Amino acid sequence: MAAGSNSDHFVITRQTNLAQLESLVSENDLGRECRHPDFGVVSLSQLLATWVAHDLNHWDQIVKTMAKNYRHAVGPWREYLPIIDAQ
Repeated sequence: MAAGSNSDHFVITRQTNLAQLESLVSENDLGRECRHPDFGVVSLSQLLATWVAHDLNHWDQIVKTMAKNYRHAVGPWREYLPIIDAQ
């Protein structure tokens, strides 16, 4: 699967997930809490924020991997582009 189709698939899947979530959860539900076995009491708001941060973490990994493809192409500007060598 090409990179473009992977990101398209992600966007479509995430949109579907968000539509389903919106049908199940209202803004009033965001303060609801439960007990997590490792973290103790957590709220739905915290869980959803974690979902967003998790997605962003994957996008960070993707961008860093893509940037490495330009390691040699950027020539002398490499030292000004820390993403090229980011881990």
